[in-house]
Amino acid sequence: MGVDYYNVLKVDRTATEDDLKKAYRKLAMKWHPDKNPNNKKEAEANFKQISEAYEASLSFILFQVLSDPQKRAIYNQQGEEGLKNIPPPGSGGSSRNGFCGSSGFNPRNAEDIFAEFFGSSPFEFGSVGPGRSARFHSDGGKFGGFGCTDNNFRTYNDTTPPRKPPPVESKLPCTLEELYTGSTRKMKISRTVVNSSGRQAQESETLTIDVKPGWKKGTKITFPDKGNEQPNQLPADLVFVIDEKPHDLYKRDGNDLIVDRKVSLAEALGGTTVNLTTLNGRKLSLPITDIIHPGYELIVAKEGMPIAKEPGNRGDLRIKFDVKFPTKLTPEQRAGLKRVLGG
Repeated sequence: MGVDYYNVLKVDRTATEDDLKKAYRKLAMKWHPDKNPNNKKEAEANFKQISEAYEASLSFILFQVLSDPQKRAIYNQQGEEGLKNIPPPGSGGSSRNGFCGSSGFNPRNAEDIFAEFFGSSPFEFGSVGPGRSARFHSDGGKFGGFGCTDNNFRTYNDTTPPRKPPPVESKLPCTLEELYTGSTRKMKISRTVVNSSGRQAQESETLTIDVKPGWKKGTKITFPDKGNEQPNQLPADLVFVIDEKPHDLYKRDGNDLIVDRKVSLAEALGGTTVNLTTLNGRKLSLPITDIIHPGYELIVAKEGMPIAKEPGNRGDLRIKFDVKFPTKLTPEQRAGLKRVLGG
């Protein structure tokens, strides 16, 4: 029976026209070498097989013949040889073997059929002459080198890869608590896709984002091909960019956390205790026995943010003090301070 057009597209013999279209689109997009940069050799081999099947059969047989009940029956019984002997309309029953010239099965321009199927080629192929493709040269097999001189059968050139639009970025606001402990976020998206008929449609999907402890503002999480699709283009990537919500107590400085604390002059001189609740709910009680002078800063090691690239390690907690000086003193207070401070 020669080349089995059904088997090339991995469909059964009862496949509808929509089934055939969907199968070709799926295989062509899956095995295009530009989508398989880490497996290019296998991708090129598979895409060559798909392209040759399309060039030699699908472009002018699959969508014209297998979707025609009478010709489908002939193909199912006699294979491709039976198609060669179908007399052309008005020929009075005469035919000539082969696919070119006045063949009983005279193909339309393959590019026109392809454009009719996709709107235009998703790989932006351009004709490079009969029987050859710029990347996937035929081996001269069953259909590779028969060479039509009337240019009715032309092949395609994928030297221009399908264009991929810039990524679509969206902010993902996170609290400091989420960035401290990590969290799982569910994001429901709605996007435009191109269906098997080449038409645009809306599709909804829920994406899961695992926010890692220590991630910083500006961290990007990429979902390949989850952006909007346009005809004749690869889908855009969808990128979520971490943003930090302001916190009532803590400010972040790299991997460190900063707390501003006001103390009275008496506390600055006589000592005090700072009580804090950490971002994961622990209680800290920090006694201050040093004199709190202008610019004084208490550093508590390993109580800052987790360091994403160093699991188990954390930055520091830095407490900055603002001493509240009294606006006025009584004569007795002034005298007492002078005695205590030795003024």
